[in-house]
Amino acid sequence: MTSSGQLTSDVAAALEEFLRHLALERGRSPHTVRAYRSDLSGLLAGIADLQDLDLPVLRRWLAAGHAAGAGRSTLARRAAAARTFTGWARRTGRIPTDPGARLASPRPNSALPAVPTVAEATAVLDAAGSGAAEGEPVALRDLLVLELLYATGVRVAELCGLDLDDIDADRRALRVVGKGDRERTVVYGVPAEGALRRWLATGRPALVRSGSPPALLLGARGGRLDPRVARGVVHQALSAVPGAPDVGPHGLRHAAATHMLERGADLRYVQELLGHAKLATTQLYTHVTVERLKVVHEQAHPRA
Repeated sequence: MTSSGQLTSDVAAALEEFLRHLALERGRSPHTVRAYRSDLSGLLAGIADLQDLDLPVLRRWLAAGHAAGAGRSTLARRAAAARTFTGWARRTGRIPTDPGARLASPRPNSALPAVPTVAEATAVLDAAGSGAAEGEPVALRDLLVLELLYATGVRVAELCGLDLDDIDADRRALRVVGKGDRERTVVYGVPAEGALRRWLATGRPALVRSGSPPALLLGARGGRLDPRVARGVVHQALSAVPGAPDVGPHGLRHAAATHMLERGADLRYVQELLGHAKLATTQLYTHVTVERLKVVHEQAHPRA
């Protein structure tokens, strides 16, 4: 056994090769690669050689995480990371069999986090619009961040990754590169169009520098907007609206999907909008909308 947090040289080399495989061959994002590194480092610190990696080791690792208070979603993610790694190790001849193929894991919680109501989302955007009324560049950018996140349901990393040539202003559409380098087109409405026009006309030119990238959204110093800054913008905007859940950018993504489904949007369209590879992921939102319908029905129907 190795001490906690330390890997033998051979195991460490295998992990680095696997992470390169994820990044270069499978097109995983830097964020995903970091998550795999974190999870697998904890698993592999408990073995001296990959040959020691068997099913009991995997089960003990998950059990230790459970005892330490890890939630079902975290344990499910760790189990998935372990299965991906052991499958790769088997295919590349580093281990004779794949113990991860028999590793069960708890099903992650299917409940989605609370999302702002339509009224709360509207209040957030109205407040941001008032803040941008005087045309201060950062305020114009922050308004656009909020409008596009809610209008399109894009992930915050996808939003910050947009370049100017990803905009199709005539069709009010954006070309988005999502997980696994999958491209999709998302559309936005009139309020977002107005915020985009003002940002491009007066906001972005005030922040652009000689070395600025062709990014749609810029930081205060002229570089590409950092997703952490965008998250801060959303948290601050939500905290200013009484009663609105402080759920960050992903909450606006959830809100976009939930509000569209509540108004009759086709599930396949919402899947395409969000960039979900599997329809089952999008179907989680139907549970949320049905639960809301039940609440309304019980409150309003005389024979509920």
